[in-house]
Amino acid sequence: MGEKSVQKKRFILETARKVFVEKGFKKVTMKDIVEACDISRGGLYLYFESTSQIFQEVMKLESEEADDVFSDSIADDATAADILILFLREQKKELLRKEDTLTQAIYEYYFQSQPVRKGNVLKRQFDSAVRIIEKLIETGVENGEFVCEDCRGMARNIMFVLEGLKISAQTIGITADVVNREIRFILRMLGLEESEEISG
Repeated sequence: MGEKSVQKKRFILETARKVFVEKGFKKVTMKDIVEACDISRGGLYLYFESTSQIFQEVMKLESEEADDVFSDSIADDATAADILILFLREQKKELLRKEDTLTQAIYEYYFQSQPVRKGNVLKRQFDSAVRIIEKLIETGVENGEFVCEDCRGMARNIMFVLEGLKISAQTIGITADVVNREIRFILRMLGLEESEEISG
């Protein structure tokens, strides 16, 4: 794919993201994306076959961008505790963001499709996050920063707490105090002081 095609594809994905944020996943049609991008139907089908395919690519792009922002924020001398706290702060920002979020569209997409099939992007992201957090906790235990007997179980628990908070944010609503309380609980479970700074 040439540079012009790469730029066009990215433009379509960035524009489609705005449509998904506004309408969710279920209500978006290829026509909506054609109109938002101001391109021909054939121009869109040159790159994508369906709204599902577009949405999967949008989620992948979103995940890569979030990883880049997180990686760029880590100082060279950061400890495992520093990195975990930074990760939890980023999650808190995402949880409390009211606008410009794909969360509703993501859940609509997965409730509409088969959530346990292989190739499930959300499951792969979840499993990948568990592995990364597990390694981070293991490093923290080795360095004496964390106390944890089951690093994998703790990593899964952290991700399930965050996933539950995402659902709550979309359904019943959550406050910064609620998120802070859950983050403090996670930090206490790892043997970190409650005074660890999580606001920000």
